[in-house]
Amino acid sequence: MRKNETILDNIDWSLILLYFILTLLGLFNIYSASFNEDFPSLFSFSQEYGKQIIWIGISMFLGFIVLLLDSDILWKYAYWFYGFCLLLLIAVLFTKEINGAKSWLGFGSMGIQPSEFAKLGTAIAVSAYISTINIKLQSQSSAFYANLIILIPMALILLQPDAGTFVVFTSFLWVFYREGISYDFILGFILRLIPFVDHTRIKVGSNFIPLLVVSAILVVSTLLLSQTTISVFGTQMPGFYGLIFSIGAMMLIGLILVRITVMLRERKKLYYILIVAGIAASALVFAVNGVFDYLKPHQKDRIELFLGLDEDPDGKDYNRNRAMAAVGSGGFFGKGYHEATLASPSQGHVPMQSTDFIFCTLAEEWGFVGGIIVLSLFVVLLFKIIQIAERQRSTFTRTFAYSIACIIFYHVAINIGMTIGLAPVIGIPLPFFSYGGSSLMSFTMMLFVLAKLDSERKNVFR
Repeated sequence: MRKNETILDNIDWSLILLYFILTLLGLFNIYSASFNEDFPSLFSFSQEYGKQIIWIGISMFLGFIVLLLDSDILWKYAYWFYGFCLLLLIAVLFTKEINGAKSWLGFGSMGIQPSEFAKLGTAIAVSAYISTINIKLQSQSSAFYANLIILIPMALILLQPDAGTFVVFTSFLWVFYREGISYDFILGFILRLIPFVDHTRIKVGSNFIPLLVVSAILVVSTLLLSQTTISVFGTQMPGFYGLIFSIGAMMLIGLILVRITVMLRERKKLYYILIVAGIAASALVFAVNGVFDYLKPHQKDRIELFLGLDEDPDGKDYNRNRAMAAVGSGGFFGKGYHEATLASPSQGHVPMQSTDFIFCTLAEEWGFVGGIIVLSLFVVLLFKIIQIAERQRSTFTRTFAYSIACIIFYHVAINIGMTIGLAPVIGIPLPFFSYGGSSLMSFTMMLFVLAKLDSERKNVFR
């Protein structure tokens, strides 16, 4: 730092400006979505819009405290913060259920949602761990521990259960892909379970994108077949067993083809690859079916409705049906601020319209044009975060930047997707727009932590 340089001189204020714009737009959107004629003032603190102002104030205070702190604190105490978040996730499991999940700590409207802060804690821990390993010399154990950091909070969140946040945590897989984390450790673990196989002599390169596509196909196929039955030799069995039989048949055909067409010295390697692939695919099918069976009935209903396995527009699919109607009624230019008819507090047509379905009010009042403008602001924010990530010398800062970019992308894509029928209703907030203190504080701290880390990029090589 130069002699006359202050702490705030190197802050990228364009990032902070984007934060202020999105937060301000979110506040006015909440004001319209939850407007109460008996309390017309924006500063009516008994109403959601008044409470959101308090949360904005607290969030900004925390954000500016972060800017004043030494960024080394984040790196030195990364695992302590991560551990504290895990303790909160454990503590919340002993609370009372609210809306079918144990997700809140506190009393009434003053509660916090630990899973929101767990995203930040996990992002810091993942960044700290990846910055300490040599990616070019990584071992199976280092890749395993990197994935374990995200798997522990995911398991605790699934116990709540909070399917939406669970899905958001899978965004870290893209961060691992960007940083060069290999998934060979999974194949190596499976190979150890196969007798008479010298796993040290087998190198199976992982390609993340094809692996992800195949996994997605298996997941969707399993969900489509989970609630069906098949007859096998006169015995009725769950439908997903047909998928297991198909995997086994394809593996058997593959083994026969290798036997016929491949030279002897190459056969063993391909045999092992096919066996490992078959075991891994079958394990994924069983795992997905097990997770699906564990979900609450209303969560299962949402997945089945999204996949077209059930139709109930005025019952189980009420939320999504009304949300799409509100978005569509806005047309191209919208009806104007405070002029929404379906997504208005007086009409009550759209459930949770100030939280999960906040985009409905925006789309009906400002139409397609307004929706595109807000979506464009999020795209600009994501590109800004990626730009910050790519100019870092520090692996810690770069990894953290990509972590929050992926988290924000998942939130925006899924939240808007579920209001227009392109994603299942899994209940996650739209960043800076949805009412709620935990979400706003978490996203605020993510951006301000990034701004602080970026401000020291010329001095930090970690």
